[in-house]
Amino acid sequence: MEHVFAEIPAEENRVGTGTPGGGTRPAERRPEWLKARIPGGEEYTRLHGIMRSHRLHTVCEEARCPNMGECWNAGTATFMILGDTCTRSCGFCAVKTGRPEYGLDWDEPRRVADAVELMGVKHAVITSVNRDERKDGGAPIFAETIRLVRARVPACSIEVLIPDFKGSEEALSIVLDARPDILNHNLETVPRLYRSVRPQANYRQSLEVLERSKRRGFLTKTGLMLGIGERTEEVVDVMKDCRTSGVDILTLGQYLQPTKEHLPIDRYVHPDEFASLKQIALEMGFRHVQSGPLVRSSYHAEQAVETADTR
Repeated sequence: MEHVFAEIPAEENRVGTGTPGGGTRPAERRPEWLKARIPGGEEYTRLHGIMRSHRLHTVCEEARCPNMGECWNAGTATFMILGDTCTRSCGFCAVKTGRPEYGLDWDEPRRVADAVELMGVKHAVITSVNRDERKDGGAPIFAETIRLVRARVPACSIEVLIPDFKGSEEALSIVLDARPDILNHNLETVPRLYRSVRPQANYRQSLEVLERSKRRGFLTKTGLMLGIGERTEEVVDVMKDCRTSGVDILTLGQYLQPTKEHLPIDRYVHPDEFASLKQIALEMGFRHVQSGPLVRSSYHAEQAVETADTR
């Protein structure tokens, strides 16, 4: 049965109206533009079977991504390594939190490489939980996964979406030395909201991760959630900081509350505002921008490589 979503009156959808920054207050039901299909289909079932048989986690499932069906049926997925338990308690994230009761799984990189080959992935995104109980943050597993995927499927481009490693330059270097095609680290929100959204993170430290990666010559990428309490001018200021740090690729998407225990949605951001912010970002000099209500960090990630490499 098709889900029904509330329609938001047009006069409430203009940029700069409704709540601070534009958009509209959340109604009981989501607006039409946030409709997403329930995952299904023969290809989705096949890929789900590969993930389970290889004992792998995907951020698609753990973070309840609304694009999971679309991406999986297109033969792409974002692999989540270093287990399924995160040492941080971010206010927006559905991934399980706690202190992992296990060490590093050194067979995990091989299983990811096997899955990439079996799935026919052309652009692999590799992300992880935070492993703050380790000095290296699990960086060696990132590096080994990059190396094995590249050895198994040489034509596959590789993007890593990494934690901040608590600012460790050594851990970051371990990942960069394995030569991913894109280094992604999400800022997630504006500095003012870090205490509630990313309480164990630091905005300046996250920018430094991107700056150091750019100085090493890598394509860099970051993403923000909108509708979690930020103001439009704050988003623009973050975009300016990103360009000053040399960030090449930007994603902007709507925050969706995964459970009642997580931060509430402040507003639904209209597609027109996402389009406006995309235009501002392109004028600032970002090489590639994905901006829309259902955009997530890995949405159409393969397009970023193609665009950023040719501009």
